[in-house]
Amino acid sequence: MTLKEIPCGKNVKVKKLSGEGPVKRRIMDMGITKGVDIFVRKVAPLGDPIEVTVRGYELSLRKADAEMIEVE
Repeated sequence: MTLKEIPCGKNVKVKKLSGEGPVKRRIMDMGITKGVDIFVRKVAPLGDPIEVTVRGYELSLRKADAEMIEVE
């Protein structure tokens, strides 16, 4: 299951990051790494962007980026 599929108000844990090169590096630079907890705060009406809380701060992710984050 990817972060894109998680509904609002749910807590999940990052299992794996897919993607390659600079895209994966950018996601990791935002604090999203294996084992970190993510809380899905809001999803925009058309699904893009997704607002999450990671390591105590709020972050907005595009659907394309959220699709690269595998969660459990």
